[in-house]
Amino acid sequence: MEGPALALAGVAAYSTVHSLLASLRAKAFARRLLGPVSDRFYRLVFNILGIVTFLPVLAIPVLLPGRRLYLVPWPWSGLMMAGQLVAVLVVAIGLLQTDVWHFLGVRQLSGLLESRPATLVTTGLYRHVRHPLYTAGLAFLWLSPVMTTTLLALYAGLSVYLYIGSLFEERRLQAEFGPAYAEYQKRVPRLFPRLRLSYRS
Repeated sequence: MEGPALALAGVAAYSTVHSLLASLRAKAFARRLLGPVSDRFYRLVFNILGIVTFLPVLAIPVLLPGRRLYLVPWPWSGLMMAGQLVAVLVVAIGLLQTDVWHFLGVRQLSGLLESRPATLVTTGLYRHVRHPLYTAGLAFLWLSPVMTTTLLALYAGLSVYLYIGSLFEERRLQAEFGPAYAEYQKRVPRLFPRLRLSYRS
C-alpha cells in the first residue's frame, strides 16, 4: 500500500477508534464494568490512548513521504510557519479558557467535578468561532510549507475528521446547554469567523 492510501486508512482507523471511545455508549460500558469510579479516569485514559494510537499515523508520512508536490520558498515559508505558531497559541489559549486540566482529564481524578456546574464559554476566542481548537488545527495543517502526496492525503483525512468531530461536539453541547447553546449558534459561526467589513460614506 502506497503512502497516500495508507495515510487515509490510518486516519480512518484512528477516527473510528477515537470516536467509539468518545461515545456515550463506551463511557456507559466502562461505568457498568468498573462502577462510578470510571468517570474519574475515563477522560485521562482516553487522551493517553488518543496520543499513543495517533503516533503510528504520524509516522506514515515520515516512512512513506510520497512525491513532493511543492515547497514554499522563503520568506513565504517563514510566514506560513509563523501562522502555524499562532495556531498552536490559539489552541493553548482556548484550552486555558475552558479549563485545560478538565480537558486533559486530570481534574476528574479528584472526584469533585460533579459539584461544579458546567459553564458555556462564549467569550475570548469563543466569541469569534464556536470551536477555535478545531479551527486552529485546520490552520496548522494547511499552513505547512511542504506538501507531499502522503501529507496531502493525511491532511485531507484529518480535516474531514475535524469537521465531523465538530458536528458531534455540537450535538453534545446542544444536549448539555439547550436553548443557551442554540442562541449561541445563531450568533457565532462554527469554524470560520465572519469577515466584518465596515464602509464609511
